[in-house]
Amino acid sequence: MRILLVLAHPLEDSFAASVARTAREALEASGHVVDLLDLYREDFDPRLSEAERRGYFDVPYDTSAVADTVARLKAADGLILVFPQWWFNFPAILKGFFDRIFAPGVAFSHDAAGGRIVPQLTNIRLLYALTTTGSPWWLVRLYMGDPVRRLLKRGIAAFCSKRLNFKMLGLHDMDSATDAKRTVHLDRVRKLLSAIR
Repeated sequence: MRILLVLAHPLEDSFAASVARTAREALEASGHVVDLLDLYREDFDPRLSEAERRGYFDVPYDTSAVADTVARLKAADGLILVFPQWWFNFPAILKGFFDRIFAPGVAFSHDAAGGRIVPQLTNIRLLYALTTTGSPWWLVRLYMGDPVRRLLKRGIAAFCSKRLNFKMLGLHDMDSATDAKRTVHLDRVRKLLSAIR
């Protein structure tokens, strides 16, 4: 399987970067081809331009400004996202990735009758999110309602692909996580990704 592994963290020595390295190693050890898209290192511009927004309903939608990244997504069989949750949401650069890359004609098309959108990422068979939060699990899930999981599963995955295998693996209380807890989490990442066939 060809996996697009997207990393969204500004620090090269972050725990998220360690998760991405572990993910890549586990996937490659299982025979998968990994395309690492490190949004910060590749200087991805998350800002939707005026032209992109004005042309949102044009057919075809103009993705020329992000054609290379769109091609990488279209070439993938699976998408794995590695990111921290900040303020119970995506880092801005990852939100911009969705805004600019998950565009009409790429991730979905507009129903000619209006109202609905039609999934277009039929090549993507799995979407995994490997994430961390500074908050405890109960605050994220019980109080906040797990907004990132909901957005990814009910929004992006459901609207852009059909019969997609979705999983989310998170490490909570990241701000106070010990080295032992981080090591256990990396083992969980390795085990999850080694099971992909």
